[in-house]
Amino acid sequence: MSDDQTQQHDDCMQRFIDLANEMKDEGVPVNVVSWALMTSSGIYSTYTVTGNSGGLNPSGIDKVVDAYKQNLTNIQALKKAEDERKRAGS
Repeated sequence: MSDDQTQQHDDCMQRFIDLANEMKDEGVPVNVVSWALMTSSGIYSTYTVTGNSGGLNPSGIDKVVDAYKQNLTNIQALKKAEDERKRAGS
């Protein structure tokens, strides 16, 4: 990903988090907000691969699942490293 795309990614991600927090603050349970975000992401992921018609075949679903898994693994590694830095600084 280019630096420009990385910045766009970070900005979009923050907008989604901000919107999710607004929904939470309006009284929507966080599990419902999370589920809605995952559903929306799944719909949009399908759209990016197949367009407005069609759907993912099983191998396409596996590719999306693998991408989500890798992303979640990276996020957790970053969170763990951040927690370790905080503990080391205390």
